[in-house]
Amino acid sequence: MRTSLKLGVFVAALAVVLALAFAVGNAVGPVAQPAEDAHAGAAHAPERSATQTEGDDMPGGLLVSRDGYTFEPDTTILAQGRTSVTFRILRPDGQVLTDFEPTHDADLHFFAVTRDLSRFEHLHPTMDEFGMWSIDVDLTPGTWRLLADFSPTGHDAMTLGSDVFVAGDYQPQPLAPAASATTVDDYTVTLHGALRPGESSELTLTVARDGEPVTDLEPYLGAYGHLLALRTGDLAYLHVHPEGEPGDGTTAPGPDISFFATAPSAGAYRLFLDFKHEGVVRTAAFTVHAGAANSSDAPAPATTREHGAEPHEHN
Repeated sequence: MRTSLKLGVFVAALAVVLALAFAVGNAVGPVAQPAEDAHAGAAHAPERSATQTEGDDMPGGLLVSRDGYTFEPDTTILAQGRTSVTFRILRPDGQVLTDFEPTHDADLHFFAVTRDLSRFEHLHPTMDEFGMWSIDVDLTPGTWRLLADFSPTGHDAMTLGSDVFVAGDYQPQPLAPAASATTVDDYTVTLHGALRPGESSELTLTVARDGEPVTDLEPYLGAYGHLLALRTGDLAYLHVHPEGEPGDGTTAPGPDISFFATAPSAGAYRLFLDFKHEGVVRTAAFTVHAGAANSSDAPAPATTREHGAEPHEHN
């Protein structure tokens, strides 16, 4: 066969193969699309990060940084005894935050609590001109959780936390048993109501002294009492709001102080009530279990003072 004839047959065969390939390709569609086409139609859908989504429902105190704001202790290793604790709040741009909106008569509320929940301090540090906060804290050996509750100007309130470590002979304490009443000095505080997971419930604490109702509680930070709840295990911080306020014409100065709280989960929680009487702020501590059927499930009142509820003046 002549060379020209062979070449013509080859070209014809190649044309048939290409035609068949084109037909098959149209029948089954493209094997892959370019990346930009694969997301067509979703280009205008807003993206939400997992951190933002979870953070919306996350209890306070679990994060050292949120929404770009960071709680930065000057050091995480501290000496036992009366020790100065210093820290800063950093803004999203990395600069030190100095503009705060006061909440409950303070620019920032500071809490120091041992990881075993046996010791607790609610304090109010002072800030210098450079945005450094400082406060003296009585520290015992072990791991402490430091919590800063504050509201940056123009931003929602938040609570950030960080662990610090105190060297020494550490003897962890078991969680105090659940009780419906506790004592501090010659005061007895009785808890009414149950903490419920996933729903708001009313908690009323009644203050008595030597068996007599206390009806002349003094305002402290804009309220007759402040209640903090911490979940055992991770020390999740619950914002608990008092019912009414001094001078509103309806809220009595004792013996009852009412709050509304929502537990994020079932389990054990530690409650700390600050109340002021005769010029002294005292702290009453309770262990409660969220998820109990009703308040009647609570055990008998405690008859001894619980560790970590010593009376003290709040700075």
